[in-house]
Amino acid sequence: MRLWACALSLAAASVVLAAQDAPRHFLWKVTSPAGGEAYLLGSVHVLTRSFYPLSPVIEEAFASSKVLVEEVDLDEMNDPATMMGLVGKAMLPDGQTLDQLVSKDTFAAVRTRAEKHGVPVPMLQRMKPWMAAVTLAAAELTRAGFDPALGIDRHFYDRARASGMPRRALETVAYQFDRLDGLASTQQEASLKAMLADIDTQAANFESMVEAWRRGDTARVEGFLFEGFKDAPEIAERLLIERNRNWVGPVEQCLSERARCFVVVGAAHLVGPDSLVELLRARKHTVVQQ
Repeated sequence: MRLWACALSLAAASVVLAAQDAPRHFLWKVTSPAGGEAYLLGSVHVLTRSFYPLSPVIEEAFASSKVLVEEVDLDEMNDPATMMGLVGKAMLPDGQTLDQLVSKDTFAAVRTRAEKHGVPVPMLQRMKPWMAAVTLAAAELTRAGFDPALGIDRHFYDRARASGMPRRALETVAYQFDRLDGLASTQQEASLKAMLADIDTQAANFESMVEAWRRGDTARVEGFLFEGFKDAPEIAERLLIERNRNWVGPVEQCLSERARCFVVVGAAHLVGPDSLVELLRARKHTVVQQ
């Protein structure tokens, strides 16, 4: 299971031709039976400047909205005290180090990858396996030119804040940390090993995935993002499905208030049979890709 592909494969002409007839944006319009409206935009949390400006379709949806709703309040992530407390939870207790928790082969691979990207090994030694995986994956994406400051969620947060647009959060940063920190130690090491085994391939594929996102190619994005969950349904439940169910209520609140919310969540939450899109459809809302 690839934590970082949460978080963070077009072959054949037939796929390309099918994509030409598909909706062109990773954006859905939700309409309730009573007429309330909202938008759902799938976010890629790290991007490059080449993805801007965004499509006029996305820009028009944002301009017509009254409230920005994102996974978390990014103001929390800008608070040093809050983040120091949360990062502390990702660190091992005094007297314990990463090499004591994972196999020799796994730690050797951690050391090799860290040295390649200039990540201090002593820093990784203090981290729980899940945090080490996230740190090394982030270093790889940064090396490839992707920047969290250019992510979709950050882009719309900055614009809403500058304009005074009301903002809401679907969950807290602490809750997100707990989804990862609560993974069993065996699951954490398995995720770290999987990330180390194919990080180069996945980093190369990431560019293809974000291009598919730009085209609104949901099948392609779903295939990339969910490949790592095939053998770990319990992790998919904890990191994606449980949270999708939690978010139905806040979206329905927007619809009932006629607030016309612009809801920005990770792209993985908007594809697949248990997605937020399908959960809203099951509640008799009309959800149409734009």
